[in-house]
Amino acid sequence: MTVLIRSLLLLLASCAITAQAADTGWLRNAQNNHAEVRLRSASHNDNQQLLLDIRLQPGWKTYWRTPGEGGVAPEIRWQTPEVKAQWFWPAPERFDVSGLTTQGYKGDITLPIELAKLSSQQLAGTLTLSTCSDVCILTDFPFSLDLTQPADADFARDFAEAMGRIPAASGLTDQLDASFVNGELQIRAQRQGGWQQPELFFDYPQGSMLAAPQISVKGDTLSARVAVTDEWGEAAPDLRGKTLSLVVADGGIAQQSTIHIGAEVLVSGDGAQTFWSVLLLALLGGLILNLMPCVLPVLAIKLSSLVQQQGQTQRQTRQQFLASSAGIIFSFLLLALLMTGLRLSGQALGWGIQFQSSGFLLVMVLVMFLFSASLFDLLHFRLPSGLNTKLATQGGDGLLGHFGQGAFATLLATPCSAPFLGTAVAYALTAPLPQLWLLFVALGVGMSLPWLLVAALPGMARCLPRPGRWMVHLRSVLGLFMLLATFWLVTLLVPHWGSTFALVLAGVLLAVLCGWLVKRRALQQAGVVFITLTLAGALFLMTRITPEEETLHWQPLTEAAIHQALEQDKRVFVDVTADWCITCKVNKSRVLNQPDVRAALKADDVVLLRGDWTQPDPAIGEFLRRRDRVAIPFNQIYGPALPQGQILSPLLSREAVISTLSEAKK
Repeated sequence: MTVLIRSLLLLLASCAITAQAADTGWLRNAQNNHAEVRLRSASHNDNQQLLLDIRLQPGWKTYWRTPGEGGVAPEIRWQTPEVKAQWFWPAPERFDVSGLTTQGYKGDITLPIELAKLSSQQLAGTLTLSTCSDVCILTDFPFSLDLTQPADADFARDFAEAMGRIPAASGLTDQLDASFVNGELQIRAQRQGGWQQPELFFDYPQGSMLAAPQISVKGDTLSARVAVTDEWGEAAPDLRGKTLSLVVADGGIAQQSTIHIGAEVLVSGDGAQTFWSVLLLALLGGLILNLMPCVLPVLAIKLSSLVQQQGQTQRQTRQQFLASSAGIIFSFLLLALLMTGLRLSGQALGWGIQFQSSGFLLVMVLVMFLFSASLFDLLHFRLPSGLNTKLATQGGDGLLGHFGQGAFATLLATPCSAPFLGTAVAYALTAPLPQLWLLFVALGVGMSLPWLLVAALPGMARCLPRPGRWMVHLRSVLGLFMLLATFWLVTLLVPHWGSTFALVLAGVLLAVLCGWLVKRRALQQAGVVFITLTLAGALFLMTRITPEEETLHWQPLTEAAIHQALEQDKRVFVDVTADWCITCKVNKSRVLNQPDVRAALKADDVVLLRGDWTQPDPAIGEFLRRRDRVAIPFNQIYGPALPQGQILSPLLSREAVISTLSEAKK
């Protein structure tokens, strides 16, 4: 009996030791009535177990161990330096606000913490908790736990339940791989039972930021693509060879994994159905590109081709327009080659980015000037290169000139973004290389459809009036149009080499052309050219000088500026533009400079953010890529009622801008 009593006493004593606990009760802060916290503790073997209970009011959230692009993870500053704590984190949720992705919790959440053996009977510190809704608040909760206090009867059960919500080390995926390809993180996961509503949450590798993953499921395979930037939102660091910590969750089950990041392609696309639909969009986008305002400089080339059909056979007409169509498609193949090279080198991609190159602009100025000279009947020659491209085809039936017309028509059309074009190009620039090339071929075929129509029905090209002197005058008018396009290209060199260089170059070209015409005794043409270009230059200078009272107050475009404006319940109008984007200038003149639109943009609660893509800017390229866009103009409106933002059509309308700004209000 004595032995039995002693055994019972020893058992009760050991239970008392393992059941010792402390409880702060619910802590509140007068400056934050949206959250309350509670800390409880109990000894377990040689360690101390701690539960951090957090209650949040509806609409509020706090953050995971890796908060994402905004927010701060919960943290405890211990008064005793000897405290060594290991936090355990349940699988979080993802929140996306104004283009920023964060990872965290809402409602009630319990975080279990284990502390190494403590020598003190007091545990004190300050919990810093970040909570966010429309605004974010950092709140300190000082606490002190008396570890000699009686045990909480529910602590052991609550701690076991909290640990049960922590992602396991295995059990969800059969195989999990990661790779870094062309500036994006790719994830592939296999699960024998298939996937229901999978989610991925990442611990960001050092020096990088990861956007929300684009997840697709096919059978037992999950594929995800994740945009990567550095911590400043610029070009992605190279993640190959590094390790990635992530949580995979699906159907209430979560798995914590740490995997090596390879370099092989894991995600090959979004399926054949998506590809064929995007291929159709590419055809439509290429066709609509013929109607965009940036095609105006190309109009001279097209009309010149039609004029030359007078007196030609149907066979010759068909061959010439087929050659022009081949030039268009060939030019799109060159663009595909350019995009492939940039993609393999990890450079920024975008539609029309060749106009960011001063060298390309200078070459185009010279080529356009030679086109103008040929239309004024001043020049007929072949390039000395092996290509032997004929720039002017007056009086000739050679096909190389028509081929060159189609090629240059495409290059001059690329500063514009047409409906459907941006979607197709955005898909192409992230798709496997074979799909990229097919989509660019589809764009070329779409743009050449009107030319192919004339080739199929060559009689259409000869519906013009009978040949006569009017053809000479028309060629002069077309030459004047081409010359205006040439001097527009000269203005695009101002951001690169300054206004002085552009003025000198324009003056030299004007003097050369007028002198050439005078030498040929075309005095009337020389006078028209001089007066027209002088007036055009004066008009250009006048448009560059905007009265102060008419100036809209634009601020630099950043993700942080959007987020800050939304936190202040303001509306945001985003405008990404460039000097070489003709559609941007049309939008500005036809919509943004109209009195009713300007009045709406000048409202006190409207923040205007503008990104200038005239020259290469990785931050703007990444901004567009996060929104699945690679072409400009790009306009987006945010507001309390549109926290995710609404993207507007490339061709703006006054009604769309005003109505969307109104919808963005609370």
